[in-house]
Amino acid sequence: MKTEQQYFNEAISIQQYMDNMTTLKEESFRIYDDFAVPTNDGFIELLKDKQPKILTITEDWCGDAMLNNPIVRRVAEAAGLDMRTVFRDADTDLIDRYLTNGGRAIPIYLLLDSSTGEVIGKWGPRAPELQELVVTKRASLPDKEDPTFEEAQKALYAEIREENITNQAYWTYVYDDFKKQVTNALQK
Repeated sequence: MKTEQQYFNEAISIQQYMDNMTTLKEESFRIYDDFAVPTNDGFIELLKDKQPKILTITEDWCGDAMLNNPIVRRVAEAAGLDMRTVFRDADTDLIDRYLTNGGRAIPIYLLLDSSTGEVIGKWGPRAPELQELVVTKRASLPDKEDPTFEEAQKALYAEIREENITNQAYWTYVYDDFKKQVTNALQK
């Protein structure tokens, strides 16, 4: 069984991943181009000091990845961190170590110690505020057996995707929760 460090060594950079996206690329770059990393909260300095590596488990069709990857990439770039990506569906052994409520939810960000390669923290797939929002919105969907379910779900996902792109408060939720979880992991 491959270690997380081995996956990291074989992974592509977040830049390569985003440059080669075939789905949600324009949307991801809209967030990437407009997100400014806060520089007055000490987080970037902590990251620069600890220098964790970030291994991202993702897929480019995922709306949460569309939102989170550009923000975490900006953070990694601001701190000079090595951030790489692996595709969840190419090798499910890795994601199966980091299931969310029994599912292969993505994106998942693994923090690796820069010298040992050991996993020292994890974040993802979404900030708690956004999870609550998604749960609330999904509750409005008709039953799965309802003939309108599929169309309603498709419309709901399009609505959420548009909000992820345009509502900068969502970006703040992502940044703040990532910062909180990573800070806790790095200060252990």
